[in-house]
Amino acid sequence: MTTDEHAERFTLLRPLLFTIAYEILGSATETDDVLQDSYLRWAEVDLATVRDTRSYLARLVTRQTLNALRAGARRREDYVGPWLPEPLLLDENDPSADVVLAESVSMAMLVLLETLTHDERAVFVLREVFGFGYDEIAASVGKSVATVHQVAHRAREHVRARRRRFQPVDAAKTAQITEEFITAAATGDMAGLLALLAPNVTWTADSGGKATAARRPVVGAQKVAAVLMNLFRTRWQMPGMRIQMANCNNTPAVVAHIGGDHPEGVLLIEIIDGKITNFYAIRNPDKLVAMTVPRQISR
Repeated sequence: MTTDEHAERFTLLRPLLFTIAYEILGSATETDDVLQDSYLRWAEVDLATVRDTRSYLARLVTRQTLNALRAGARRREDYVGPWLPEPLLLDENDPSADVVLAESVSMAMLVLLETLTHDERAVFVLREVFGFGYDEIAASVGKSVATVHQVAHRAREHVRARRRRFQPVDAAKTAQITEEFITAAATGDMAGLLALLAPNVTWTADSGGKATAARRPVVGAQKVAAVLMNLFRTRWQMPGMRIQMANCNNTPAVVAHIGGDHPEGVLLIEIIDGKITNFYAIRNPDKLVAMTVPRQISR
């Protein structure tokens, strides 16, 4: 039987636990399932045996998250087209000043984490983002402390080799570039659009075979601009289409609705050194279900 104290402790740490599981899974929907299952297990725990609630719950959630990750591995192998993490609609009051947290939930970082093994992903997230000790991580992933040291080193080197170094664009500049992009794309200003795109800008669309989308990434300013012009001229000009801006994964996002609250598509924009370098278009309806609930994240 659950107690008020169980609920209070879990609720207090829920934003942290959600962030841990989401960064490992890349799915808000699966994360909600993991947290629900974790709470049921937590409710049976004798609190007198818990020395550190944060460490205990992080360990419990990490174990359940890894179980979910392994269970869904086959689904990802059979996925049609590029696989992107579920977009995470953030609460406007979220602490965006936390630079480490902001980068860790960015679409670019989540896509990079997908290239790690399951254990590497969990160890990297727990160590590099949340600062857990190696002994705590070892207990969470079921490995020795020595092994966790090795896994952490491999994961850190892998991420460092693939992460682009850049100075984050300030919020005002980001808003300006995003507004200029929308204006140029919506009015058919090809020159204006090209001026905003990096030469090797990439368009990646995730439909899972359940919506019309490119099955392979599109690379290059001219090609990506053509995709954007077509999108804004045709699909996003449909009757009843509503376009709004949002903060997804600490990244500017364009959300398209056709009636109701559930989005028809979400386009996340990555800006580096004043240029748009990546577009992440999520069209799979299964990945847009959780977009109606703003989330809070924490570390």
